[in-house]
Amino acid sequence: MNRLTNKVAIVTGAGDGIGRGIALAFAKEGAKLAVCDLNKVTVRETEVIIRDAGAEVISEPLDVRDPDAIRSFVSKVSDRFGRIDCLVNNAAVMPVVPADAIEPDTIDSILQVNLRAPILFTRFVIPHMRESGGGSIIHMASATGHNGHPGITVYGATKGALMALARGQAIELAVDSIRVNTVSPGTVDSPMLHRFLAENATDPQKARVAFDHLHPRGKVGSIEEVAAVFVFLASEEAANITATDIRCDGGYAVQGRQPRE
Repeated sequence: MNRLTNKVAIVTGAGDGIGRGIALAFAKEGAKLAVCDLNKVTVRETEVIIRDAGAEVISEPLDVRDPDAIRSFVSKVSDRFGRIDCLVNNAAVMPVVPADAIEPDTIDSILQVNLRAPILFTRFVIPHMRESGGGSIIHMASATGHNGHPGITVYGATKGALMALARGQAIELAVDSIRVNTVSPGTVDSPMLHRFLAENATDPQKARVAFDHLHPRGKVGSIEEVAAVFVFLASEEAANITATDIRCDGGYAVQGRQPRE
């Protein structure tokens, strides 16, 4: 349980769900954490949970659409802990809008949060990782970046773009011993799923069962299962893994069927 001892990790979108789960998993493996989220209440809750787990942690409410706020946060993390070893770009938005109805402001918001923010966070952590002798950058992709899904076409496009982004960054930064990878979960039993079903399904309970059946293993993934992949990629066990997408989706992307009510 010490695979990340003395490593410093930033996790974005850590106010709840998978982001909080990743941060807590890192903490249990010995990492020092810097967590951020747009929701100032839930990100403080995450800070308390991590501190109660015995790890050093700082938290900050942060709008990842603001480049100056990103730069400032990264500087605070380096000033506090003296290094940055891992960046998890997890923050994302997933509005459900038909392709023939999506508005420019919605498109811009999805692109800014899901794609531009990871690009900027990466830009600002690179100098600190170089000083530390290397690092691991992990972008949260998705099975939707592999398969097409109605209603979330722009979201899926950003997840596919993150995979391409990671490949390019990984090749460019290999000389600095900075690894860059993506993780593509399928459906995960998380607050995002619960909100999606509540807002879009006529029968949320029936739809929840349908999502289980879409996964060859017979059930959706858990937050802990996804977080374990991030711990691995942040650790020295993954020293030879870069420019790679790891599908943590129970076979969902290969099976290829889509949810229909």
